[in-house]
Amino acid sequence: MAEDNLSAVLYAVDDLRLEQVPIPKPGPKQVLVRVHTVGICGSDVHYWTHGAIGPFVVKEPMIVGHETSGVVSEVGSEVKHLKVGDRIAMEPGLPCKLCEHCKTGRYNLCPEMRFFATPPVHGTLSRYVVHDADFCFKLPDNLSFEDGALIEPLSVAIHSCRRGNVQMGHRVLVLGAGPIGVLNLLTAKAVGAGKVIITDLDDGRLALAKKLGADATINVRGKSLDAVKEEIINALDGQQPQVCIECTGAQPSIETAITTTKSGGIIVLVGLGADRVEIPIIESATREVDIRGIFRYVNCYPTAIELLSSGKLDLSGLTRAHYKLEETLEAFKRTQKADVIKVFIHC
Repeated sequence: MAEDNLSAVLYAVDDLRLEQVPIPKPGPKQVLVRVHTVGICGSDVHYWTHGAIGPFVVKEPMIVGHETSGVVSEVGSEVKHLKVGDRIAMEPGLPCKLCEHCKTGRYNLCPEMRFFATPPVHGTLSRYVVHDADFCFKLPDNLSFEDGALIEPLSVAIHSCRRGNVQMGHRVLVLGAGPIGVLNLLTAKAVGAGKVIITDLDDGRLALAKKLGADATINVRGKSLDAVKEEIINALDGQQPQVCIECTGAQPSIETAITTTKSGGIIVLVGLGADRVEIPIIESATREVDIRGIFRYVNCYPTAIELLSSGKLDLSGLTRAHYKLEETLEAFKRTQKADVIKVFIHC
């Protein structure tokens, strides 16, 4: 086996280095993966620029990256469902598998969760990584390695739509047309939403969202909350959305969701902003507008793979940029520009 295991290692704010690390050995229930494609997430860039996300602080060198596909290079002695040469997508979180959350099917809430590129756990922007085999999923022949990397953010959208109980014919408002917002738009459409409206501050993002199937787009820049609410309701033929999926974390956007959602509807908070936000909570309470959070995703990878392989959901319209592992710093800077939906690094 080659000894090259070039990896992107974050030491501190603005200190991202490419260096060799030892190739790991898989345990009995693990596989060694030759990484092919890693998508760059906003969280990767945030660690690079700020050194922390909430309580997760980079205190020692950490390999970045968690949206990953690759090829099985070696299998542990107890692995039965995978073999060398299998193309896979890697679900990046490893729960304890023993606690109440894990045993009741909500392993994303496991207090012992170890998640790629969340300090102090190393990520996957390397030539080789090991991972538990039961969190590696075979890719059908009709899915590319880029599709495999996109399954991770797509799973966020699937979990968001599940938490919002999006159903056939529902009117859905997505707030924020960044990568996660656009994936929520596509997922809501795939599961049968009747109309999906999306808002943002950027006309370019909204134009792409319209091209990808949004029934209406609204640029909220410089507009009052009342004006935005009126525009949303007009776009829905005088009706309010039953589900709002908030992907910005911005206070005005959260307030728009609360005041605009139909009584008895659901708001899903996907975007993360300030720790404390002032919102009209009484309006939510008295109109029985449920506010629900999401934390990553749970049991979504098989669904994502099925949606993509069956053609029910098509990601080919997402704008992309491509870099080599040796160009990691340039790829991170390109992600900051936000001129494409997803930047990929090919390892």
